[in-house]
Amino acid sequence: MTERELDEILTIYWPRVLRRVMAPGGDQWARGFARSIARHGKRPDWNPSPKQAWLMRRMVQELFETDDEPELIER
Repeated sequence: MTERELDEILTIYWPRVLRRVMAPGGDQWARGFARSIARHGKRPDWNPSPKQAWLMRRMVQELFETDDEPELIER
């Protein structure tokens, strides 16, 4: 995963991933993984392992596959 891709995922998409997995009835493993990535992402020298990168991309992809309602700037 390139540094640019990691920055994009962590700043743009990961907050939405976190909100999605924290919803009631969500998967406990996904919650723990998303929180872990959010914590690690704050460290400037951290890079995800190949497995973590694959899972991160997959979670972002799932976000777009199931996101029927666009996120509004103002409600």
